Amino acid sequence: MDGDDFMPEGGKLPEFKLDARQARGFISFFNKLPQDYYTAHGENATFIARTYYHTMSALRQLGSSSEGISSASVSKAMFETIARNILLERTDRTLELYEGSGSSWRLTKSGTPGNIGSFEDILFANNDMQDSPIIVALFPVFRESQLYVGLSFLDMTNRKLGLAEFPEDSRFTNVESALVALGCKECLLPADCEKSIDLNPLQNAIRNCNVLLTEKKKADFKSRDLAQDLGRIIRGSVEPVRDLLSQFDYALGALGALLSYAELLADDTNYGNYTIEKYNLNCYMRLDSAAVRALNIAEGKTDANKNFSLFGLMNRTCTIGMGKRLLNRWLKQPLLDVNEINNRLDMVQAIVEDPELRQGLRQQLKRISDIGRLTHSLRKKSANLQPVVKLYQSCSRISIIKGVLQQYNGQFSTLIKTKFLDPLEEWMTENRFGRFASLVQTAIDLDQLDNGEYRISPLYSSDLAVLKDELSVVEDHINNLHMHTANDLDLSVDKHLKLEKGPFGHVFRISKKEEQKVRKKLTSNYIIIETRKDGVKFTSPKLKKLGDQYQALFSEYTSCQKKVVDDVVRVSGTFSEVFENFAAVLSELDVLQSFADLATSCPVPYVRPDITASDEGDIILQGSRHPCLEAQDGVYFIPNDCTLVRGKSWFQIITGPNMGGKSTFIRQVGVNVLMAQVGSFVPCDQASVSVRDCIFARVGAGDCQLRGVSTFMQEMLETASILKGATDKSLIIIDELGRGTSTYDGFGLAWAICEHLVEVTRAPTLFATHFHELTALAHRNDDEHRHVSDIGISNYHVGAHIDPSSRKLTMLYKVEPGACDQSFGIHVAEFANFPEDVVALAKSKAAELEDFSTTPTFSEDSKDEVGSKRKRVFSPDDVTRGAARARLFLEEMAALPIDEMDGSKTMEIATKLKADLQKDAADNPWLQQFV
Repeated sequence: MDGDDFMPEGGKLPEFKLDARQARGFISFFNKLPQDYYTAHGENATFIARTYYHTMSALRQLGSSSEGISSASVSKAMFETIARNILLERTDRTLELYEGSGSSWRLTKSGTPGNIGSFEDILFANNDMQDSPIIVALFPVFRESQLYVGLSFLDMTNRKLGLAEFPEDSRFTNVESALVALGCKECLLPADCEKSIDLNPLQNAIRNCNVLLTEKKKADFKSRDLAQDLGRIIRGSVEPVRDLLSQFDYALGALGALLSYAELLADDTNYGNYTIEKYNLNCYMRLDSAAVRALNIAEGKTDANKNFSLFGLMNRTCTIGMGKRLLNRWLKQPLLDVNEINNRLDMVQAIVEDPELRQGLRQQLKRISDIGRLTHSLRKKSANLQPVVKLYQSCSRISIIKGVLQQYNGQFSTLIKTKFLDPLEEWMTENRFGRFASLVQTAIDLDQLDNGEYRISPLYSSDLAVLKDELSVVEDHINNLHMHTANDLDLSVDKHLKLEKGPFGHVFRISKKEEQKVRKKLTSNYIIIETRKDGVKFTSPKLKKLGDQYQALFSEYTSCQKKVVDDVVRVSGTFSEVFENFAAVLSELDVLQSFADLATSCPVPYVRPDITASDEGDIILQGSRHPCLEAQDGVYFIPNDCTLVRGKSWFQIITGPNMGGKSTFIRQVGVNVLMAQVGSFVPCDQASVSVRDCIFARVGAGDCQLRGVSTFMQEMLETASILKGATDKSLIIIDELGRGTSTYDGFGLAWAICEHLVEVTRAPTLFATHFHELTALAHRNDDEHRHVSDIGISNYHVGAHIDPSSRKLTMLYKVEPGACDQSFGIHVAEFANFPEDVVALAKSKAAELEDFSTTPTFSEDSKDEVGSKRKRVFSPDDVTRGAARARLFLEEMAALPIDEMDGSKTMEIATKLKADLQKDAADNPWLQQFV
């Protein structure tokens, strides 16, 4: 690969404008590069030195004039590392590979995070393909004062296209949830959208989802001849395609842009192999990027172990790649249909309750290759017999998997038959997989697989039969020589003297121990090739001659069989539909057994949740645990109950000290609900879940100042998405809202947001807060003049204990009913070993600002609350009720027709209004200060 040059950004190749002396310098530098090296130049070289070598000393300067450029050499191994990072992990670069010399270079490979096809062999040579990269194209338009978005997606691995069209809000919340659900890696957007559309929120949503944004000309978003073009690549008749396209207006331009960008029509292997579908945003629970982060759904680069993320914990799949990809998709597409959820849970229960079924499935699925990727590789022009043979071997094991399933005779036998056995039987018939099996058995020499060789059977071609006979004769001579050499060296065949084929052709190998016994004869009669820890490799003139004969015949055999191989691969590709259906069934079976294995292998087994429709039932999790946290070494997790009950505790305000477990508790509720709707058992003693259409999370906003977004602004943006997007069928978890601004502003915002969620949104909500004054919301029903929501507001707190003598704080990590009416900030500072003088000063200043007197709590019961209450002069409830009464007084005074009344009448009415105000102010300290 000498002379290859790669550019991590899609710019033009830097021009070599070097004089004769500089050119000689470059040639000298270039000739010193080892084989299989690449070079990068200009900004790309600087990027590689800084990002991957972590030192600028890796750079070399080409040319000394102002036109000189930086250059970096990259080994084959480092190139593979860089390619994996750019295409699978980053979303800010593209990759291009050039070949050539001098001033003549040509682009040979290009890749983006959404289109990795050219580099698949490098990316997945030693790694599973964990998800299928998706490219999405968006076409936003304004029509009749409403913003609409046309969306189209392309899955090149599974050869699938999709269309969607929907009204959108100014924050593009629907787009964000679609990008998450689809697992999008790259997004196409018109560079010149309508001026009336503010694209900043859309670009932010795309960045939040860690998606590469690629802008294309608006002219590329065209729908002309779309039906005709699709008719060439879509499997089946063109009429259903026309019917589908007629349902859309704005998505057609997005689809046209995808076809052009991915050049699908330029590759004839795509013809008749794609499917197309209408994508419905309302089929799955909606998750935005904030929820994905808050619930730790996806694996992170900094995860200390695989159990840090929900995907890592739940990934107990056995197949190579297929199960992982489906699990990845399922976690981002939780179900909404109660029957579909229960079907998955039924299968998980069947596998949980039958250890033989579970072990049998795991044992057999481990022997299944990545059928999806193998099918994909058949379509490449460089395809060989290896994927054909591996598909045959994997699919041949399906009959054994069927046998394992058929042995189950429990209560879910009918479901297993309908969902798995019948589809497998349908595609295993003589007319489908049977024809492919016959092709492989006839055309491929399966006896040679043990030798690691993939050959066409000599019976399939007379020319190959002749060469096969000649190869067999040479092989016999080599085997005879093997025995003769063993006798000559007084070594046993195979046990001590091994015959191997490798880079050196046919060679003998003996251990270093045996070499010492025969060293004299070995050095005088044989040729030593290399000495390593695993032994000594050597040859002889006779073996070398026979090996050369064998290699010449094998090369001729390979050349002769190439045309036959191409035919076999092409015909095998026509069975793609069979393989795709096998892959779908087996990967689903793999994920379900993975759920069952997780549920049974944890220290405390998971339970099956009861699922109810979104408009009925409650969310009750008894003894719930956080699945990722309890899986960490050395962690003893304290379970907690969550009872979100309509009309009683549908909106919960959770107070308590920092580090007390508030954040963990609200996150584990979100994770449990998501797992239940994915179809998994949950880490609880007992669970009942009312299906949620969306999980909104505002948990721990980090600074985004590199994007010009502060912590507080990020907090407000995420909360705005909740207020605009949540419905009464959603689940909302909010943690410590309002910390990013002043105390009074933060409290005011938190109070107003709670009011809106209670009165307007009416969704089940867990609101963890350090504003313990918010607990007054649960007691507004004490005011008979005020409307109180019927959704049910209740207070909970995380327990903590302060030792009366030492004043030391101990976290109890239990969530209990009632409000925590004390802030523990100073105690937590003591917990963190702050200097004593700092703590003392903090207590002194807090005492100046607050009244530390003990007062009754807001708890619904009479049991003692944690610690003593830290009470402000005016409670938020006093202020709220007092302000409302004061406003009423002012409105009544302003409404008096003073111009039409005499002075005595005016004073009489004003005195009465004032007396009424004083009477109402008797139990309101805030109001008393005015009257």
